[in-house]
Amino acid sequence: MPEVRLAVIGGSGIYNMEGLTDVEERRVATPFGDPSDSLVIGRLAGTRVAFLPRHGRGHRLTPTEVPYRANIWALKSLGVERIISISACGSMKETYAPRHIVIPDQIYDNTKKRTLSFFGDGLVAHISFAEPFCPHLRQVLYQAVQQAGGIVHMGGTFVTIEGPRFSTRAESRIYRSWGVDIIGMTAVPEAQLAREAEICYATMAHITDYDVWHDTEEAVNVQMLIDNLTANAALTKRAIAKLVPLLTEDRPCDCGQTLATAIITRRDLIPQGKIEQIRPIVGKYLG
Repeated sequence: MPEVRLAVIGGSGIYNMEGLTDVEERRVATPFGDPSDSLVIGRLAGTRVAFLPRHGRGHRLTPTEVPYRANIWALKSLGVERIISISACGSMKETYAPRHIVIPDQIYDNTKKRTLSFFGDGLVAHISFAEPFCPHLRQVLYQAVQQAGGIVHMGGTFVTIEGPRFSTRAESRIYRSWGVDIIGMTAVPEAQLAREAEICYATMAHITDYDVWHDTEEAVNVQMLIDNLTANAALTKRAIAKLVPLLTEDRPCDCGQTLATAIITRRDLIPQGKIEQIRPIVGKYLG
């Protein structure tokens, strides 16, 4: 089967991807358990694309329960080189209004219970993560959303919280005082694992609410989130379709060489079983 180079991970309210043709579903077994759901693979604008609902169809998984390592391992095993993450987010800025799109460039990790890496168990790697979202893919995604007619903002810090509850007002005000721009529950460890897997990763953050800091706006709730995501569904479809022809065969970024200088463990001390566990990720370096 031809490799799939582009994947879309759908967040809350995004459980399928309309517009795909020649669709097949594929279940992928991984050393980290089952992915969130079967992978839906099809063609969009002539390009093979994989779609994965992050929380599973029917929204069965909390942000903490999402099998992030299984999801990224499965996509890497298909040959995926680029991931577009679709996420529902709260705004921490007056100017980032509901139904706007933000393409963040930074992350602040405020999670507490997640497995953050493929590495460990005898194999250590320290990746560069100064730019947690691929600079090139962010720019292309920004252009695609513009072409699709969305109100889109380039740049911003994405604070990731554990969930599944929403913030208290005190928490929301403190996050805002830190200078973060948007808030959500799934960028970590997804972005970090994608970088370890040498996959370009960018987020299309759909603003659904003002969290709970705003004095005159209703506090965030599930219905508000879903209503605003549903209103943006057509925009999402158009933006992904616009994105595909903007992508070049070559990746003009450093994401594909992340591990070249990151693996620090002496080669003869690395357990063979660990290499086998994450072979799609480290195979080109460790044989």
